[in-house]
Amino acid sequence: MRAGRITTARRPRGVLVTAGIGTVLVVVIAAGLFVPLVGFLAGATASTVGLVPFPAASVTLVALAGVVVCMGLLLAALTRRRTATAIVWAVLAVMVAVAVTAFPLVAVVTGSAERASDLAPIVGDLWGRLTGQG
Repeated sequence: MRAGRITTARRPRGVLVTAGIGTVLVVVIAAGLFVPLVGFLAGATASTVGLVPFPAASVTLVALAGVVVCMGLLLAALTRRRTATAIVWAVLAVMVAVAVTAFPLVAVVTGSAERASDLAPIVGDLWGRLTGQG
């Protein structure tokens, strides 16, 4: 070791490859699944005049939180010294990306089910009035 030179251990190539693959997978999930799904659900809400609820605020907050968490997990994968540990962090980042992508669908389905349970008595009452049974 020469005087005045700071030595740092180099990262194994596997760590860099793992962090790169994790980053690509997260970006593909975001661009290929999340954005089209949110666009479809927002379009369904717009075309049904709000009958299908779309919780824009909560979807936005979950997406922003997901971006922060995924970036942190990918950074953790990049800063590891062992490839196996980097793989764990990268897989966690991909799992978070998938969970964030599934959230809007779950939120819309839950909201629609609540809306349907609110509409069922109204539809039943209207049907009874129209058929003369109520």
